[in-house]
Amino acid sequence: MRLSSTRLGRANLDRLPPAIRRPTYDRSRVTPGIVHLGLGAFHRAHQAVVIDDCLATGATAWGIIGASLRSPDTRDALAPQDHLYTVAVRAAEGTEHRVIGALLDSVVAREKPAALVERMTDPAIRIVSLTVTEKGYCHTPQTGDLDERHPDVMHDLNNFDAPRSAPGFIVAALARRRAQGLSPFTVLCCDNLAANGHTVQRIVAQFAALRSKDLGKWIADTTAFPCTMVDRIVPETTDADRDAVSAALGMRDAWPVMTEPFTQWVVEDRFSAGRPDLAAAGVELVTDVKPFELMKLRLLNASHSALAYLGYLAGYETIADTMKDPHFARLAARVMEEAAVTLTMPVSTDLAAYRASLLKRFSNPALHHRTWQIAMDGSQKLPQRLLGAMQDRLLKNLPIATHALAVAGWMRYVTAIDEQGRAIDVRDPLAGELAALAREAGPVAERLAPVLLGVTKVFGPLGAEPRLREAVTAALGRLYSEGARRAVEAHVSA
Repeated sequence: MRLSSTRLGRANLDRLPPAIRRPTYDRSRVTPGIVHLGLGAFHRAHQAVVIDDCLATGATAWGIIGASLRSPDTRDALAPQDHLYTVAVRAAEGTEHRVIGALLDSVVAREKPAALVERMTDPAIRIVSLTVTEKGYCHTPQTGDLDERHPDVMHDLNNFDAPRSAPGFIVAALARRRAQGLSPFTVLCCDNLAANGHTVQRIVAQFAALRSKDLGKWIADTTAFPCTMVDRIVPETTDADRDAVSAALGMRDAWPVMTEPFTQWVVEDRFSAGRPDLAAAGVELVTDVKPFELMKLRLLNASHSALAYLGYLAGYETIADTMKDPHFARLAARVMEEAAVTLTMPVSTDLAAYRASLLKRFSNPALHHRTWQIAMDGSQKLPQRLLGAMQDRLLKNLPIATHALAVAGWMRYVTAIDEQGRAIDVRDPLAGELAALAREAGPVAERLAPVLLGVTKVFGPLGAEPRLREAVTAALGRLYSEGARRAVEAHVSA
């Protein structure tokens, strides 16, 4: 198939096929109101779509300036096409395409950090949102506190006007706004952190206090950090995806994003300097996000991680492939069932229906979400996704064998050697440390499990809990003796 050499852009939107949705508003009238840190696929398939809907209602002061903290790839792909891009919504019935216009410009923070701080200082910017993944906050996941010894934190404390980290950029811009007598922007975290707004407020205030106690207090007292829960599955875009989208458009889109029909955004309605009409775009504005956050972390994210680690070890490339195995589908369902008893939800919440919807979403054959991709950064994800539910079940004297099998899957995965003796490309901030511990312990569950449970950055004091140690060690032993497929089959059939 020969693809058009014409590039998607402002000048040729009218040449798109009629079935392709596109901005219905005049982009030339849109001005920036949001700076977004972490210009990745998830933001472009989730928050940017919501803002695109807001702009379509006439709220033209809420365009987005995107910032990649490190890589220029997204900027380089989108700038030549006026920062327009396609969201391809894939379901078993077919794919719908929509061109998004909410992103007005993008910057690469590492290239010109002062320029990004200047953008964030602009009084027109009233929201700074973030999707920088758990590891991007330079914190200790078990405590939720700033890691003062993190290399980026140490750099930023000595280069206040040329930061590298997300907390460093936020503090530098807020400090400048304070000095200029400007009101603070809202910091809107859209990452999977426990109590994400409160956690980011603590991290940012702690960072600021290392520069000036007065600055730290001012930020804590004046800046809104709403809690949020975000949910949409967004796989990595492949070259085949680019070709398929470009063929549908009749022109080239260098970096479209793939996603599913489902989307959810729950936001605590607490903003420092106003917001667009998010509710009109389908956002749930609430006073307490925590129940929804825990529901997503412990049902969706926990079962996703279990499928990722154990599915990868069993040789499955995608979540949909993994879900074709009925034993793994039952494993995902059991993770959700056992986590559900740790949740306290509003009476209107139908957890059984939510669990059923998750199993359907995981099975979507059109969504190629790789197990390897979901397995990334597990040391940062385990505390929120699996360990919290395990701790709560232990407090209720309930068994934890299902969650222990998922944790054991992570342990087997981070040894960086798969069941056939091949290397695993482990992407994790602690990858080197974990692999070194695994090499020293060897492939023996009774040695490896206690060593990894002793990594306090991941497990904290819970790693010393005898019942947890026993359950995880037993599960890891089964993975070594039987392999992931047989261990999962035996567990769900018991």
